[in-house]
Amino acid sequence: MKKSTIWLLTAVMAIAVLGLLFVQIMYMENMVKMRNEQFSEVVMRSLYNVASNLERDETKHFLDQDLNEAQRSLVPFSASSTFADADMPAVLQRDSAGKSSFGSDRNTIGENTLPFGLNTNKSRQEILKGQYLYQKGLLNEVILNILNHASDRPITERADSVTVKQYIEQELQSNGLNMPFEFAVQYPSNSFAYSTSGYKEASENKGVYSQILFPNDPNGNFHTLNVVFPTKSDYIFSSIKFMLPSFAFTFLLMAVFIYTIILAFRQKKLSEIKNDFINNMTHEFKTPISSISLAAQMLNDEAVTKSPLLLKQAATVINDETKRLRFQVEKVLQMSMFDRTSATMKLQEVDADAVIYSVVNTYKLKVDKFGGTITANLKSDDPIVNVDEMHFTNVIFNLLDNAIKYRREDVEPELVVSSFNPDDDHITITVEDNGIGIKREDLKKIFEKFYRVSTGNRHDVKGFGLGLAYVHKMITLFNGTIKAESEVGKGSKFIITLPLLK
Repeated sequence: MKKSTIWLLTAVMAIAVLGLLFVQIMYMENMVKMRNEQFSEVVMRSLYNVASNLERDETKHFLDQDLNEAQRSLVPFSASSTFADADMPAVLQRDSAGKSSFGSDRNTIGENTLPFGLNTNKSRQEILKGQYLYQKGLLNEVILNILNHASDRPITERADSVTVKQYIEQELQSNGLNMPFEFAVQYPSNSFAYSTSGYKEASENKGVYSQILFPNDPNGNFHTLNVVFPTKSDYIFSSIKFMLPSFAFTFLLMAVFIYTIILAFRQKKLSEIKNDFINNMTHEFKTPISSISLAAQMLNDEAVTKSPLLLKQAATVINDETKRLRFQVEKVLQMSMFDRTSATMKLQEVDADAVIYSVVNTYKLKVDKFGGTITANLKSDDPIVNVDEMHFTNVIFNLLDNAIKYRREDVEPELVVSSFNPDDDHITITVEDNGIGIKREDLKKIFEKFYRVSTGNRHDVKGFGLGLAYVHKMITLFNGTIKAESEVGKGSKFIITLPLLK
């Protein structure tokens, strides 16, 4: 699959997933907004009903008070009255000034003093008329009393906390809101007449709903009923919690999508690496195979078989190229051990300095071939480590082989292998060269499998990108660490730290 196709699929999937997420978020926001509006509407309607109930209670209070005053001045009807029955009203006794018990002026009905009995010549209609005028006057007395004296009563009497709480609970339950609340009654001066214990704390973080009490008071100094709901957020959230699985599945889909795209690019990269690996391997195998084939053809020539010198030369070519071919095959086989090395390794007590010294002496001939030098600077006091000797030897060989492979053409190669103890528990081994160096962006990837550093105009450097990956794998299995320091044009330095055997 081409990279352009992968990027196109990535863009389409990203737009689809982001669009789905956007729709879900907008739907959730609209749900929350609508739920908040519904909640506010129900609360305000309930508080309005609470205020209306309190006004009715106050009207009833003054009506009861007025009736009590009226009952004190009642005069019973005469037993001989023609129309005396249960449906006839009591008649209020007036004083000589024509004033009721509340002190306000009122028109008399017929005479200054209401009749003690009924005249037999009066019709029933006149009696009912008198009864109506009396009831009308009584109601007028109550209304005037409320207008003139209601606001003089303390708010704690007009709306006591127990009654207010009962009304709030009743109204909220009748509107389908059965949830805890805190409330307070506030003076016009913004101080509180009274409040519940949790009101102050709850009102700091939650929205407060307010309703004016007794808005018809003549002086305009209105008291306010404030209510707050500590669990409002939970109530709103409960209406949208069904969206959580949808979000979870969307994020899961996004994670799978991202992981799939990463795998696609990784597979694309591995495919390119595999092709490079096959090309490099073909080239590396082609040269020794061609040389061996040519030497074998020479052996079939009678002139060569009759000449000991030519025969020896052909045998040498076959031997050298066979070794070269074996070395390349061994590098490929090293990678096959990556997943099973821990099972095949034979960890044992090894003198790291002795192994390094042996490898340096063996490799000196190859360095001399290029006119270079190799130095072993072994200064460790305690070189005993717990490693697999064969793999540890291959690690040092690989690092030295890379130093020669990536040498500079303008200077003679100089290799220095050192060891020392940075502390009582570890040994540090360094392999340093004066080669072409490694770019900073390549330093992070040189230990990856099949990764090969670009060599610029150098076309004679071949390989599979396996050497440093193998080195990193082995050092990790030895419970050690390896890092690289390099500067382009000045050389590279590989630093290995291994735990000592205790």
